[in-house]
Amino acid sequence: MMYIGGSSDNADAPPTRGAREGTMADTIRKVDYFKAQVPDKAGEGARILSALLGEGINLLAFTGFPRGRKTQLDFVPEDGPAFRKAARKVGLVVAKNTAFLVQGEDRPGTIAEIVSKLADAGVNITALDAVAAGEGRYGAILWVKPAEVRKAAKALGAK
Repeated sequence: MMYIGGSSDNADAPPTRGAREGTMADTIRKVDYFKAQVPDKAGEGARILSALLGEGINLLAFTGFPRGRKTQLDFVPEDGPAFRKAARKVGLVVAKNTAFLVQGEDRPGTIAEIVSKLADAGVNITALDAVAAGEGRYGAILWVKPAEVRKAAKALGAK
């Protein structure tokens, strides 16, 4: 996990730019995500998500977007092996890849700080989705090319 902002371990050091005194640190971690290509038709996402729920799958993140004449669904499950088993059971063909999951206290400039670290390391971001979660929290998921995962993890301090 990576800490961005929040209280410093060194009491004499100033908090990271944009951090608030006494706030909980943000975390960035490498996660497995599973992508699937599905028909681009009404109700397909609801059918798949309901079937996964029926198998007891908890998702940390989910996104879907058009991909040619189909739709790509990206799932970040809490339990990868259980997700794979459930996906097979419901007839969903998935491929495993790596992404980065970011969670923390919402504040101005947080995403700018993250993408700047990657830019400084020469890592190109393939995609990034971020959202305010309410009650002062936010979450994001970002993807880089597989060949750049190690470099991105180092730049972000992700585990």
